Amino acid sequence: MHRVTECKASPDYKLWLKFEDGLEGSVYLGDLLELVAFRDWRDVHRFCRVAVDRKAATVVWEDGGIQFDPDILYQDLLSSRTGKEFNPPGLAPELE
Repeated sequence: MHRVTECKASPDYKLWLKFEDGLEGSVYLGDLLELVAFRDWRDVHRFCRVAVDRKAATVVWEDGGIQFDPDILYQDLLSSRTGKEFNPPGLAPELE
């Protein structure tokens, strides 16, 4: 399992992440605003109240209702860095 060690949210709905292996970068989460579970994020200040849950090793928001699988975030970050939209499970692209 990949572990998130740091995170920062920005008002443009990007979430910067750093993982324990040193991988870091941003993922865009603004597309989720249309889903019922994420409507509170329309208030960008609520979106920006993100933190790392050290026990779960992932990002959480202050109400505790939203948290993401760190492995999915890791794969999303890898995909965005390599320009690939999909990687078969277990086959992450190598970083240069």
